[in-house]
Amino acid sequence: MTGEKRGVPASLIHRIARLTFALGVGVIVALYAYQRVIDPEPAIRRAKEEAVVLAARDILRDYVGTAPQLRIVDPVTPDRKVGKSYIYPTDSGWEVSGHYRRSDTDRWHPFLMALHPDATLATLSVRDSPGRFPADVRQDLKFTAEP
Repeated sequence: MTGEKRGVPASLIHRIARLTFALGVGVIVALYAYQRVIDPEPAIRRAKEEAVVLAARDILRDYVGTAPQLRIVDPVTPDRKVGKSYIYPTDSGWEVSGHYRRSDTDRWHPFLMALHPDATLATLSVRDSPGRFPADVRQDLKFTAEP
């Protein structure tokens, strides 16, 4: 008797084993997908992060200006060719990084913004010429600009 147990052909045993394994994997994948779909936590976290990034954009516009061609690359609108951007929760609120430029001829300027939990500004650091900002912005203790 080669490969047979109690008169059951080996091919039938393998077929049943494959079917059982496939059904088991299918059930596990289906349960995982179902849990991911009904879990509201990722969607809630994403909505909160988007709200923080949109608040950071408004703050950045207040400091940089609202030039008609102002472009902002941030975690909501990433562009890997420009550079990395991220949003990160911290113990004291949030950190948001990205890049901006005032026009198509301007180079991209990186920024790092620390926000309180309520999405108000804690600090803003940009790599841009300080002379490009109004005097009241340059004197703001929350703001730093380095060429």
